[in-house]
Amino acid sequence: MTLIDRLEYRFGRYAIPGLIRYVVLLNALVYILIRLNLVSGAALDLWPDAIVHGEIWRLVTYIFIPRFGGLFPDWLGAALYLYFILWIGNGVEEAMGPFRLNLYYFTGMAGITAASFFAGGGFGAAILNTSLLFAFAHFSPDEMIFVMYIIPAKIKWIAWLAGIALIFEFLTTYDWSLRVSMVVALANYFIFFGPEIIQGARIRQQVAGRRRKFEEAKAPDTATLHECVVCHRTEASNPDMEFRVSRDGQEYCKDHLPKPPAPPVA
Repeated sequence: MTLIDRLEYRFGRYAIPGLIRYVVLLNALVYILIRLNLVSGAALDLWPDAIVHGEIWRLVTYIFIPRFGGLFPDWLGAALYLYFILWIGNGVEEAMGPFRLNLYYFTGMAGITAASFFAGGGFGAAILNTSLLFAFAHFSPDEMIFVMYIIPAKIKWIAWLAGIALIFEFLTTYDWSLRVSMVVALANYFIFFGPEIIQGARIRQQVAGRRRKFEEAKAPDTATLHECVVCHRTEASNPDMEFRVSRDGQEYCKDHLPKPPAPPVA
């Protein structure tokens, strides 16, 4: 039984079923409040200096700020973003179960909080939702979606693009604290899926080695023991042929074996 299994056995009853549904609902509420100028996103974001000075609500409220691009009108972009998060969140919960999803999500929040304190800010719900996307792609890599309702794409391709963007940022930044923070922020994915990925790579390597050995064993053996230096026949091409080594050290078939020299005439 793994550590996660033991934790689930002991604390599984405290899990929040449908956690991502509540997160999405609160995202929608915060979006409306921001649009009505009743609250400011800056007052909810994850900033370590503000947290140190007593604004501890920021440890949680940052996950309720909807982050989305500008390809669509503001309200449509928010709706599509929240629907996507709800979809992948429900998929991950279906695959992992409520407790493991809770643990995965809260571990991600802890990693992002630690990363923000280490780097001085700059991390938020976007990278947490990216880790959720990675988890969904792990369980359902071939799930098909339509980007902008037009372009068909498998979810693993979307995850790969997001991963490549993170790797590019990791390699191009000159701030080592930011690099370490990026790894810490994605600690939940590495903790949950890292061992499985490593084990899968080892299994694939072992399978490839066994397949290679099988192909080598299946290949015909072209090496031969006997070969005539004249006609190049071998025991493989002529199984009934006899071969002899002559006095000159060369091997001949019986048809081309040199005749012994005639005895001298007295």
